[in-house]
Amino acid sequence: MSDHSCDFLVIGCGIAGAAIASHLSLHASVRVLEMEDQPGYHSTGRSAALFSENYGNSTIRALSRASRDFLRSPPPGFCAVPLLRPRMALMYGRSHQRAAFDELLKSGSAAGDLEYVSPQAALELSCVLRPEGLLGGLVDRNCADIEVHELHRGYIRALKQRGGAVALGSQAVHLRRDADKWIVDCGGESYRAGVIVNAAGAWAGEVARMAGAQKIELEPRRRTAVLTDAPPGVTPDKWPFIVDVEEQFYMKPDAGLLLFSPADETPAAPCDAQPEDLDVAIAVDRLQCETTLEVRHIRRKWAGLRSFVADRSPVIGYDRLQPGFFWVAALGGYGIQTAPALSALAAALVLHRAEEQLVSIGLSVEDISPARLA
Repeated sequence: MSDHSCDFLVIGCGIAGAAIASHLSLHASVRVLEMEDQPGYHSTGRSAALFSENYGNSTIRALSRASRDFLRSPPPGFCAVPLLRPRMALMYGRSHQRAAFDELLKSGSAAGDLEYVSPQAALELSCVLRPEGLLGGLVDRNCADIEVHELHRGYIRALKQRGGAVALGSQAVHLRRDADKWIVDCGGESYRAGVIVNAAGAWAGEVARMAGAQKIELEPRRRTAVLTDAPPGVTPDKWPFIVDVEEQFYMKPDAGLLLFSPADETPAAPCDAQPEDLDVAIAVDRLQCETTLEVRHIRRKWAGLRSFVADRSPVIGYDRLQPGFFWVAALGGYGIQTAPALSALAAALVLHRAEEQLVSIGLSVEDISPARLA
């Protein structure tokens, strides 16, 4: 068995693991373990890839706002193309969603982030919305599509340039503590590190169990997405992202096609998530109920896992039971749009240097620490 040593061992090379490893490689030796044969195979590679500062709870929104400048103006050489492409978002409500619509209108208008538009104006912005019972829309003009591949590869490239390494096809099968070091076995390879960063996505709970770390009641949930053709003769590239105010359906253009989802959150065990026929049928039904579009051909369908804890905020920090075991989990599908700020904050917490980042973002340790879930 080959034996490797490093200061920080990151488990998981999705967007979170890659980004945090990139930051840590500025300070010490870093290795990343990825159980698949390619990084970002699971949640990172299956995202709808929209940047919005109005998505998620207050913690997510704070991390998104703090990530905006990096995504708009990444460091020289980080990526080959811009990371963001402008995409208007239109949140709409119908008569049976009056309470949710009024609440979002109140909060969005107060923050100055959302612009109310009449039912007629909403139909002009999205020509395929059905008019029945439409209350109007709330427009966010600051959203954007994210170039996920470029963002992810940028962090991996920076990691490798600083001497870090990624071991693909390396699944942790056994973790144990030996004096002040962690030993992680991956079949024929063994890794020693002072600190383990658990960025294993839907498998983060499994990694924690092997390490004897605290239980945070992490719950992976499956979400389904479908690609279909735009209407004949129509180029939808300039269409807005549309989503109902209760987040039961969304749709956006995607490389000349239309991506749509029932925004489902079905509890699931950690796995290579696959779309189920019922969820695809629900997605198609909602598309045809909410818009005038008809699905004649499904180009592609897939599913991904988003992981949550009870309060739907990320879990970032050292474990309260096991020394040198650091959590980066429960990103809830927001890991890509929050990656710049979340990874910088997580790396600073690993190094016990996070006070400045927390203040600038507007968060406290208690907002994200695993100790809050004790």
